[in-house]
Amino acid sequence: MKAIRLHGFGGPEVLRHEEVPVPEPAPGEVLVRVRAVGLNPPDWYVREGMPGIPPAFRPPFDLPLIPGTDISGTVEAVAADVQDFAAGDEVVGLLRFPVLMQSGAYAEYVTAPAADLARKPAGIDHAHAAGLPMSGLTAWQYLIEVGHDHPSPFQEARHRPVALGGDTTVLVNGAGGGVGHLALQLAKWKGAHVIAVASGAHETLLRDLGADAYIDYTEQRPEDIVRDVDLVLDTVGGPASRRFLPTLKRGGALYPVYFGEFDDKENAELGVTVTGTQVRANGAQLAELVRLLDTGAIRVAIDSTFPLADARAAHERAARGHIQGKIVLTVP
Repeated sequence: MKAIRLHGFGGPEVLRHEEVPVPEPAPGEVLVRVRAVGLNPPDWYVREGMPGIPPAFRPPFDLPLIPGTDISGTVEAVAADVQDFAAGDEVVGLLRFPVLMQSGAYAEYVTAPAADLARKPAGIDHAHAAGLPMSGLTAWQYLIEVGHDHPSPFQEARHRPVALGGDTTVLVNGAGGGVGHLALQLAKWKGAHVIAVASGAHETLLRDLGADAYIDYTEQRPEDIVRDVDLVLDTVGGPASRRFLPTLKRGGALYPVYFGEFDDKENAELGVTVTGTQVRANGAQLAELVRLLDTGAIRVAIDSTFPLADARAAHERAARGHIQGKIVLTVP
């Protein structure tokens, strides 16, 4: 089979389109004929060797490796102990994350734990289905239900989502990206009033997805004009995330997807909560997201698609930033 492999770390040029053996499913796994692959930030973090991650948090990688975690495809074969899927089933999944940061998805075939998969509805094409798993599960586990007891590697406090409803105001920073545009829709599904923050190029899409208010961060700083928000989901996160603290009402919460630098004493004085979690593969939760996708309650926006052989070009597109929704590889 054809697959994308990297033999060393670096820029998009290290991605090679090569012939490799078809993997065999272990107990509890299925073999999937991949039709589409969703790209996610961990793909390029790993490709680069995760240079910004402290060594203590950096997982080991065996080279060469096949990148990718998000797939949509058709079950080709199942291990003897798998009961829930059969050859011919169309499935979608986030595979093994974060136990493995990369799970071999950039390939014509991949093995997948059955517990990480959900059935793909016939009415959803593979490209849109492949764009859902990691981004959708991140939004779900931050906003709706964590679904696991694994602590964040960056803090001791356990993450507990805020109950969302008609009396809740949610600000989503980075609303045009993969996690952001799905989080916006999940908050709207729960009835919340949503303020979307992104660049002006995303406004038409995000208003169409249900944003009640829109802030173009190239023209206004949300922390200067927004107050009394119940929840901020900062999908950008990092050291600058604490700038959103003034937007929160007392009792509010800030969820940085990429945890930043915070002062617990300051948070306590403001009466706010700052927590995060790490997304984990979960087939049952993914099935709930797929149901919402199938009914039209949420939708996946596609920024661009590239053939598997052009994975380098897809990573170059990611490096240019300002992604609207998801980048997807298609597999012939």
